[in-house]
Amino acid sequence: MSAVTAPSRVLRRSAWVVTSGVLAWLLTACSSGPEKPKPTQLAPVAALIGTTLAWSSQVGSSHAMLAPRAVAGRVFAAGASGTVVALDAATGKDLWRLNLGQPLAAGVGSDGQMAAVITQGNDLVAISDGKEVWRVRLPARSFTAPLVAGKRVFVLTADRTVRAFDGLTGARLWVQSRPAEPLVLSQAGALLAVGDTLVAGLAGRLFGLNPLNGSVRWDVPVATSRGANEVERLVDVVGPASRVGNSVCVRAYSAAVGCIDATLGTVAWTRPAQGATGLHGDDRWVFGAEADGRVRAWQRSSGEPGWEVDRLKYRVLTAPLAVGRVVAIGDNQGVVHLLSREDGSEMTRMTADGSAILVAPLLAGDALVVQTRNGGVYAWRPQ
Repeated sequence: MSAVTAPSRVLRRSAWVVTSGVLAWLLTACSSGPEKPKPTQLAPVAALIGTTLAWSSQVGSSHAMLAPRAVAGRVFAAGASGTVVALDAATGKDLWRLNLGQPLAAGVGSDGQMAAVITQGNDLVAISDGKEVWRVRLPARSFTAPLVAGKRVFVLTADRTVRAFDGLTGARLWVQSRPAEPLVLSQAGALLAVGDTLVAGLAGRLFGLNPLNGSVRWDVPVATSRGANEVERLVDVVGPASRVGNSVCVRAYSAAVGCIDATLGTVAWTRPAQGATGLHGDDRWVFGAEADGRVRAWQRSSGEPGWEVDRLKYRVLTAPLAVGRVVAIGDNQGVVHLLSREDGSEMTRMTADGSAILVAPLLAGDALVVQTRNGGVYAWRPQ
């Protein structure tokens, strides 16, 4: 089994790990192709809405699998070196802070009380009130934050397996595996709860699982593998997913976007798309960024294209966040762009510490929160 993404790693069944930088060097050595496109220059800021920095915190340097999470008035965040924090969403003050002393591979998942992260040594670690309560060694790597729900902890591992653990003791409850393939993405996948169904992205498909025993309730395709080699055939579902009621919309890596009905287990629509990050949306629209930096909107009900803007091309965008009348999206220059939900026009933009924003912004109460590569956690509120 192996993994690929443009900004992340390649993991092969033989246990060779090649960083994207080395892969790019190898490709360059074999080709004299054009230089990498430069990010589009930004026009003067529109500043059509006002924002103010509400608070900031620091968790240490980060990477793209360490997305923060907001739940129950708290923001849970983690740094790559092993720091895990729970912050008050209103003030940014520490509610607790724990240094596990081990580098982290994925996290943080939380139901507002218990938090869970995964170390680079494949340990699933459960934390409550700032104290480690149990840890379990996983048999495979994971790049997706655990899902903590219903007093259980669910894990999606890179061998295309979903595992469930008792939230109080860490005892393994069940395992659901799908056939392994030569390549998997080393970036966060889709794992979420929809009512009493656990929805997981495995390869280019979404599965609805019974959270009590792991049995498959439904299985639907988002994209079909095609291409002349393993990389071209890679269509793993990437996170985050956009859920509104029973509608779950996801992206299959560099292949398609689509929405499914998680109650019926049926595909509403799919459309070709070339992005590598997840989606977000509301009851009318689904938003996403393509690999070249174009930001696109699709009608949630039908998949019909809406607006598209290209003024952020080649800025290496995060997945978006739809909130109120804006769509927030970060870039690798450390800028958060607020776009109009209706037509994609610029509303305003903010800058944190200047380092890349690697994961989608999130909403915590009335604050827009981002985490940077340098480990800064920043929250803005509308004026």
